[in-house]
Amino acid sequence: MSDLFFKPTGAWAGDFIPLCTGGRFHLFYLLDWRDPAGHGEGTPWYRVSTDDFVHFTEHGEMLPRGGRDEQDLYVFTGSVIEAMGRYHIFYTGHNPHFRAQGRPEQGVMHAVSDDLLHWRKLPGEAFYAPEERYEPHDWRDPFVFWNPKAGEYWMLLAARLLQGPSRRRGCTALCASRDLTHWEVREPFWAPGLYYTHECPDLFKMGDWWYLVFSEFSQGCLTRYRMSRSLAGPWLPPADDCFDGRAYYAAKTAGDGARRYLFGWNPTREGETDEGHWQWGGNLVVHELAQRADGTLAVRPPASVAQAFGRPAPVALQPGLGDCRIVGNAAELAAPGSFACASAGPLPARCRLAATVEFAPGTCGCGLALRLSDDLEQAYYIRLEPGRNRLVLDRWPRPGDVPHMVELERPLALPAGHPVELEVLLDGTVCEVYAAGQVAMSARLYNLHGGSWGVFVSEGSARFSNVTLAG
Repeated sequence: MSDLFFKPTGAWAGDFIPLCTGGRFHLFYLLDWRDPAGHGEGTPWYRVSTDDFVHFTEHGEMLPRGGRDEQDLYVFTGSVIEAMGRYHIFYTGHNPHFRAQGRPEQGVMHAVSDDLLHWRKLPGEAFYAPEERYEPHDWRDPFVFWNPKAGEYWMLLAARLLQGPSRRRGCTALCASRDLTHWEVREPFWAPGLYYTHECPDLFKMGDWWYLVFSEFSQGCLTRYRMSRSLAGPWLPPADDCFDGRAYYAAKTAGDGARRYLFGWNPTREGETDEGHWQWGGNLVVHELAQRADGTLAVRPPASVAQAFGRPAPVALQPGLGDCRIVGNAAELAAPGSFACASAGPLPARCRLAATVEFAPGTCGCGLALRLSDDLEQAYYIRLEPGRNRLVLDRWPRPGDVPHMVELERPLALPAGHPVELEVLLDGTVCEVYAAGQVAMSARLYNLHGGSWGVFVSEGSARFSNVTLAG
């Protein structure tokens, strides 16, 4: 059975670089075998294309790795544009061995193609961070776009200033060009003094707002965004400036003229355990972006991905524990000062779950239980916490003195009496949670297998309706 959330065979996918042309999405990505002994050092760019984010055509290697003595031993992130009669890739050439030689580890490099398939590198056009302004070894992830007002191409870069506290020197650098060959380095595009670096910058306009997307690893390893009415700023932070949680990184966007999507990766964990450290790279996860009335962005699953699981079917719930009143695929659970749950039957390895949850005032927690053991001693809990206005992923029993699985939480306004739609997409270890058509929370589920699933409430009462399973 192939992965619904794409990954290359025998390897893992790092940063995705999307381009939509002719109504089809072309997803360039960094391929990592995680096997230097067998495959050598470095990361090349590969490409797949898709029109539904479910079925992918693989096109193979696009940009090969350079040699140990070349700048692009690692072909790191960049952008792809169609301009001046051909396609252009601007990418990061990274060589970690150069620092010891007194050479910059990173430089911006250029490649061209007439057909998106055959690419020619232009090593003579590589350029580097000006040492009087930026640190020399952080000059990466070029994002290039045409600025019609300025009449030139702009390039945004992940860079670091020379001055300031070390962990706050990150900035989005700006370069400009009229011919895509010669680049002028200008004053930083955005330098807030907040993060170590602003990786994988991305910029787009929706309605009256511009959105600047970036990923940082100094506070939470999160993909964040800022919004502005103008490219000149100010760049405003929304109340929730993230699209997802810790298990989603390096996300970049592309649109087809009608909808805009976010392409990131759900990372694996070391040792394939719930307690393992998060690793670089994993499986592709695509979110659809929607603009709220105030300009902030909501996240939901692409319709084509949700539909790939098949037609949802109502689930006949069965009493599990505590006070359960069940009618078909709806249940009312009452557990003042206690816990109650109802079972929805066996949980497939690949499936889509959904339920509408409405809870009473004062309820501490409620939601969906996954991979629930027969004795109810083990499960993953996707829990709404109204008192904290958040969505979390919990595991029972917990490994240590923690309130839920560390870093797997999302803010979400949860007023009592307002129904919340919960949707969960599962495929093997990949778990994607969507709540209220507003937020997403990616996760990995390693330790618990099989079992059943159901609904639950803790210290309160809740009604679950439209409980369905697809897949």
